[in-house]
Amino acid sequence: MDKVTCIAYLLYQSTTSQDIREKAIQLLNGDVSIRELKKNASFQPHLVIAESLVKQNKIDKYKVQIFAEEFMLIEV
Repeated sequence: MDKVTCIAYLLYQSTTSQDIREKAIQLLNGDVSIRELKKNASFQPHLVIAESLVKQNKIDKYKVQIFAEEFMLIEV
């Protein structure tokens, strides 16, 4: 899994906030970038934790795959 997909998954799982979950799905689909999310103070703590977990490789790749399959929009 790539870094952005993993971060999107961790953001989605980190909270019950609908706003953060929507941004995680937008991140997964490329509608928003990590850089844009970092500009928003409410997302910074979640991003720091997610990036740290990705760097430590403490993430279940299977769960990330399931998340991506469920929320990734595929255009034909």
